[in-house]
Amino acid sequence: MPELNIEEIMQHLPHRYPFLLIDRILDFEKEKTIRALKNVTINEPQFTGHFPNHPVMPGVLLIEAMAQAGGMLAFQSVEDDREYLVYFTGIDGVRFRKPVRPGDQVIFELTCLRRRGFLWKLRGEAFVDGKLVCEGDLTATLVPQESA
Repeated sequence: MPELNIEEIMQHLPHRYPFLLIDRILDFEKEKTIRALKNVTINEPQFTGHFPNHPVMPGVLLIEAMAQAGGMLAFQSVEDDREYLVYFTGIDGVRFRKPVRPGDQVIFELTCLRRRGFLWKLRGEAFVDGKLVCEGDLTATLVPQESA
């Protein structure tokens, strides 16, 4: 499948600056896999306090970015995605392997482990320069907007 740019991502995800944490979808296969990219820059608001003189991307934001990529996979796999919101419902087995710093480019790779209706279980991994920096299992659900 073709790349999706930031404008196309914003047509699907409700997140906006400073909480939209993926910049591009590199490729995806409906209901199976997705790869997304995030450019980490020093001007992001979390770096003023995490940590002064030693900026490190907070692990919770890495997981959130991974969840946003998973949400994009779910949206790309349903007929009329604009009728739904995606809710991140759980994480398991998360491990942080290396710090992510300004100047890094993070590639998120998610694989669908199981899907039952609107409930998704995904395996997520994040890489910088080909090295694993974060991994874990995520669950999410699509919810009709009118009931959200």
